[in-house]
Formats: sequence, structure tokens, C-alpha cells
Amino acid sequence: MAPGATPADAERPVLRDFGGGAFGVYVHVPFCATRCGYCDFNTYTAGELGTSASPQSWLEALRGELATAATEFGALPSATPEVSTIFVGGGTPSLLGGDGLASVLDAVRANFTLANDAEVTTESNPESTSPEFFDRLRAAGYTRISLGMQSAAAHVLKVLDRTHTPGRAVAAAKEARAAGFEHVNLDLIYGTPGETDADLDASLDAVLAAGVDHVSAYSLIVEDGTALARKVRRGELPAPDDDVLAARYERIDARLAEAGLGWYEVSNWAANDSARCRHNLGYWAGGDWLGAGPGAHSHVGGVRWWNVKHPARYADRVALGGLPAAGWEALTDDERYTEHLMLTVRLRTGLPLADLAPSARPALDRVLVDGLAQVVDDHLVLTDRGRLLADGIVRDLLG
Repeated sequence: MAPGATPADAERPVLRDFGGGAFGVYVHVPFCATRCGYCDFNTYTAGELGTSASPQSWLEALRGELATAATEFGALPSATPEVSTIFVGGGTPSLLGGDGLASVLDAVRANFTLANDAEVTTESNPESTSPEFFDRLRAAGYTRISLGMQSAAAHVLKVLDRTHTPGRAVAAAKEARAAGFEHVNLDLIYGTPGETDADLDASLDAVLAAGVDHVSAYSLIVEDGTALARKVRRGELPAPDDDVLAARYERIDARLAEAGLGWYEVSNWAANDSARCRHNLGYWAGGDWLGAGPGAHSHVGGVRWWNVKHPARYADRVALGGLPAAGWEALTDDERYTEHLMLTVRLRTGLPLADLAPSARPALDRVLVDGLAQVVDDHLVLTDRGRLLADGIVRDLLG
């Protein structure tokens, strides 16, 4: 270590300039009441943390990181763009309560300028919400709510180790709308062991009854190191079946389309353009964003860095000064091309043909002949069948 250096210097990202696109802020709240068996996110229960960290110490460290980031960005050649989107995720942000989440938004505002039409989203667990909670968020300036529903079937929620009761997610969505939130999302997970077609239909019935304008639906993935993975490995639960997952996806898409929610990304449906999640669109379009909080990832102008994961170590690193990064990388042109292709192919707007490398033309021809995609206004757009095979199509195009 060089004289006068801090332990953080080796991981301190060397920033370039902003990329010129949208600029968003993601805030990671690492707290959960219980750990869901399928989840491999960077989250901690109170028992796991003990006295090493708390929401209060996390919030203080978050303020420090945001202030440091504002200073570092202020030294770049271009002025820091206005923040067009904020997304508070986790973990379970709603455990902070309405006042806690208002403080998070205040901390961002204290260090960055928000656009007048900024989209401000928080994830919430239905069980830790209430009409008063949503009223407080609306007054604080939040514009969008994302609720983790996963399923309306009690036995499916039990397999996932979800703690909320069937029906609570729908009630929470209606409370959010009553509080004035025009944009409300419900998350679904499909393909859980033991889930039937009837279970999925009941979940879709509940989603549509909630009157939300956005739905995200993800196939269950058995992540290494999770409780679910251990149960599958021991033979206590079957692994998700690919054919079943494909049939469930088609079922979801058909029901949502019939109800007026169209897909705009392979796993996301919206009632109209304004209902689309602008924050996620910023990721998919290769924009810039600051990821604040333990384990959060950031990207500015082709430089990507990721924070230390444990909340206590995160707070210690913030106190040292500099961004609390565990590591960083400057993306090469090839890496940026790969990520651009991977993300853009999944969008309904499609991938501009001009963006494809010449080496991808033979694979492009095969994809078109096989009916997995079509050319629309000089963009490669997945067909319904192609959406089921999106990852494989990307691999083929990358060669």
C-alpha cells in the first residue's frame, strides 16, 4: 500500500465522464424480516446482523456515500445530469416505514438535482404496508410502488418462504392506488414446485382485480447457496421444468395481453408507455446510474463498480472516504457490445440491425428463418416464440 493510502484506494474506481444518457439512482436496503428460501440477494435479517448494523447506521452511511458520489461526479468533465429516476430496492425497503423511506429520498435530494418529472419507485412487501404508509410515501414524493406478490396460492408462498398472506398484495395495491399512486406494479414468480395451472390462473385473476398498470413475471430460478437449492439437491422438491415454465409464460402473456397489458421487455408488461418502469429502461438502454448501499452496483460512462456487501463493512468503508467499492472495471468495447445486445434484444422495440457486428449476420439469418424474430423498421424484434428462447438467441448472435 502506498504511503498515505487508505485500505479503500485499491478498489477506488477511476471514473470517466458521463455517457450522455439517462441518469438514475438505485438505493439498496439490505434488511429483511425473514429470508425467503429462493432469494440470493444481498439481504440480512436482524438475527444475522446482531448489533453490527441497523437501519439507523445504514441510513447515516448512505448519506455519506451519496455526498461522496456527488463530490466525485462533480469533478468529471460534464455536469452531473439531473436524476431522472430513483429506485429503492432490497431487501425489504418497506421495513423502514414511511418516514424512513422519506428520509432516503431526502438524502438523494440533498446531494443531487431531481428532474421535475422524476420517477421515484420503492419496492414493498405487502405485509409491511398500510394506507398510512402509502399516504406518507405519496406526500414525500414517491411516484411508483412495486409490490412483491409472487403468487395468490398459499401453498406456493409456503414453498417460497414468503410471509405475506394470499390477498394482501391485492389489498396493498388498491391502498396504493387510493393514496394517489397512478403507477403500481405487482411481481409474480411462476414455475414454483407444486404450482398448478389453476394456481397461476388464480394469481392472474388477483393481479387483474388489483387494477395495476404494470406486471413483472419471472420464472423461478434455483440459485446456488439458497435454501431452495438445498431442498432440490436433497430431492425434497423437484427442479422447475423448462416445458412447464414455457407454457406458464405463454399463459401469463395471453392473459395480460387480453387485459390490455402489453409486453415491453421479455419479463415486463405495462398498460401504456407511461406505465413502463423508466428506471429499468435506463439499465436496458445502457444509461448511467449510481447504486448506493451495501452491494449495490453502479455504472457511469463505461466504468462499473460494486460496493462492499456487509452493512457494517459498508459503513466502515464510507467512513474512510471515497466510494465504498469492493471492486471496479472499465468495460471494453467488446463487453459493452455484448451487454448492449443482451439487453436490447429483450425489448419490444428491438435491436437496431445497424448495431449488429458483421460476424452476427449468419446467426441473424437463422433466427429470421426459424421464425424467432422479425425485422420491424430496421430493428430485430423477437416473435412470441422467440421470447421463450431469448437467451439462446443472444448466444447465437454473439457467436
